[in-house]
Parts: sequence; structure tokens; C-alpha cells
Amino acid sequence: MSGTGDGGRGTGVTLIELVVALALLGLILGISGLALASLQSPRDSERVRELSRARAEAIRTARPVRAAFPTDTVRNRSPLPSPLFLPDGRAIGPGVDPLTGAPRAAR
Repeated sequence: MSGTGDGGRGTGVTLIELVVALALLGLILGISGLALASLQSPRDSERVRELSRARAEAIRTARPVRAAFPTDTVRNRSPLPSPLFLPDGRAIGPGVDPLTGAPRAAR
């Protein structure tokens, strides 16, 4: 007799308890990882949306169009440089790659 009063069973964790705990932990980490991966900076997405809109308008109207960016009041920064889109889809001005005419990624 062991004297523990539980019929000789030890106090430990069973394999089923361990598998269930690991499965729950994996599920929680997987869901939180997907949620974090889908987060984007709202300011960057507004910039990309405005660049696409200005380029499409320049091509559609066959006139040069300048992208207009809102001022960043949250971070107290000056407005980002706005490129001028030409009717053929190229861009010129600040924030544009001089070799390809493509807008540079937001920094």
C-alpha cells in the first residue's frame, strides 16, 4: 500500500490532458497570428488607394493628374510628396522612381 489514499495512482498529467492543452494553445496562437498578419497601417492603405485613383483618372481622362494626400495630423508630419501621373500611366515628381516612373513604396 502506498499510503496516499488514492489507490496507488500518482498525481500527474495524463496524455489526453496534455494533447487537449496543446491543441487549445495551437488554436489560440493560430487565430491571433492570422489577426496580426491581417493588420495594415490605415495611412499606408489610404496612400496606395489615392495613388491608384490618380493613375486611373489620368489614364481615363488623358490629362495629367496629381495625387492628393491628406496631412498626417496624428504623427504631426508634413504631407507626403505627391507625384503627377501622366496619361500613359507613368508618374513624375517627388516620391517616384526616376528610372521607371513608378511611385515608390510608402516609407
